[in-house]
Amino acid sequence: MAFDGIVIASLVKELNDTIQNGRISKIAQPEKDELLLTIKCAKSQVRLVLSASASLPLVYLTEQNKPSPMTAPNFCMLLRKHIANGKITRIFQPHMERIIHFEIEHLDDLGDLCHKQLIVEIMGKHSNIIFCDENGKIIDSIKHISAQVSSVREVLPGREYFIPETQHKYNPLEASQASFLATACEKPFPAAKAIYSTFTGLSPTIASEICFRASVDGERPIAALSEEERLHLYHHFAWMMEDVAEGKFTPNIIRRQKEPIEFSALELKQYGDYEADAYPSISAVLETFFAARSSYTRIRQKSADLRKIVSTVLDRSRKKFDLQQKQLKDTEKRDKYKVYGELIHTYGYGLTEGAKKLEALDYYTDKMISIPLDPQLSPQENAQKYFDRYGKLKRTYEALTELIEETKEEILHLESISTSLDIAVSEDDLGQIKDELARFGYIKKKHTGKKEKVRSKPFHYISSDGYHMYVGKNNFQNEELTFKFASGNDWWFHAKGIPGSHVVVKTNGDELPDRTFEEAGQLAAYYSRGRDNEKVEIDYLERKNVKKPNGSKPGFVVYYTNYSLVAAPDISGIALAGD
Repeated sequence: MAFDGIVIASLVKELNDTIQNGRISKIAQPEKDELLLTIKCAKSQVRLVLSASASLPLVYLTEQNKPSPMTAPNFCMLLRKHIANGKITRIFQPHMERIIHFEIEHLDDLGDLCHKQLIVEIMGKHSNIIFCDENGKIIDSIKHISAQVSSVREVLPGREYFIPETQHKYNPLEASQASFLATACEKPFPAAKAIYSTFTGLSPTIASEICFRASVDGERPIAALSEEERLHLYHHFAWMMEDVAEGKFTPNIIRRQKEPIEFSALELKQYGDYEADAYPSISAVLETFFAARSSYTRIRQKSADLRKIVSTVLDRSRKKFDLQQKQLKDTEKRDKYKVYGELIHTYGYGLTEGAKKLEALDYYTDKMISIPLDPQLSPQENAQKYFDRYGKLKRTYEALTELIEETKEEILHLESISTSLDIAVSEDDLGQIKDELARFGYIKKKHTGKKEKVRSKPFHYISSDGYHMYVGKNNFQNEELTFKFASGNDWWFHAKGIPGSHVVVKTNGDELPDRTFEEAGQLAAYYSRGRDNEKVEIDYLERKNVKKPNGSKPGFVVYYTNYSLVAAPDISGIALAGD
């Protein structure tokens, strides 16, 4: 997920193709570190987002608008004064840096033609938007950087703008075979790190891609490569840079089970096992990717407190279960004490007073055993002592057996809630999980006096053969799907022996094709605790054979006859319904 020099190069090409010679009709500053420029081109109007956010710096074209504050910030007012209605005459990227220069032509108060520069630096927490005159002197910036903040460069009005050379890297577009071998190949690093630490604008992902294309292990020290391997590595590096120089970009997003995990302006062959979605522009990639990642991250953040609660209670329950199991093991000798008491009753009449043990034949095993005795007690009292021990351990065993079953059920319930948190994709999904946690006393439910409408719905997929498949997102939805929504002859799927979603396939009275069974199994595998395994065993049966024990927790079911299949938790080829 690197906003590297190659992504910038692709973006600069797109901007030149789209907004060069366009006029800036509106300037807004919706966030303290973000600008939104509306640009009128020959046949269209587009919006350009320029964000210098420390956590998510971005530049992309969009059709979406954003609300702005009623009073424009000073930086926004300054830009409106100077470049409102200005013409963008040139857009370029210096030396493959993560920097975009916008040269803007405008008329000043006297009607004279003037030139300004708007410079966007995409450098993580050091990102900035800097406004300069035609001579490179800083007029203002969206972030002021003083000497107290940075000893490398001040970004303040009146200072000269320059790009600090802190890493001493080379421009990859200018690299020759000789310079590549003399620089990157002499680094004391693994091959991939040697490439991205030598050349400007290359991220670790791109460096790994170059190694992958050259069939070189990116973790292998570059000094250990043969001369032939180094040359092969250079050729793939040069071919990639040739594509960049010629503007041959293929914007794409790499997805793992629908979740976006990487984006690039070039094809990433190293992710061959994952799904790659092509996009018409790098702006579309950036807008889509970060919107999806933002949504995913937001849900993870909002569920953090719930995860902590579930994790804490789950740890406590597991410790309690282990202790109960240990205590149960201690009751295993209860039957021995019962036998001791019986044998003392049977053979104790021959004991002498003060005897410390009884040697007797155990008629249950037909072996001689030695039974310890208390010499201060009579044989009858020693027998009763062992019977009392037996009775106490028996009662402990019966109580522990019941408690262990309750604890095991609680652990399974909490694990199912934990899985539901992994599956949740919206705040409405989290709302139902909160309701379940409140119902069972894990959290306190806030009473607003109004009954909240349930908006969360099960996932809805369509099989390749056109059958509707539904996946519960949490225990409440599992219960609803299985016992209220599904008909008796519909098919029901669940991962065997682990927490997971109930999957229901509506048959409409038909006999399901094998491919639909396989796809439903894949859904059950993916929406389970076994998601990260290569294969997951799935139980499936007709819904009419699934039963719910009285008093059991939501989503808990039993069944006694079922079929089984093994499925990969891969749902990339299964269509999600549009509802």
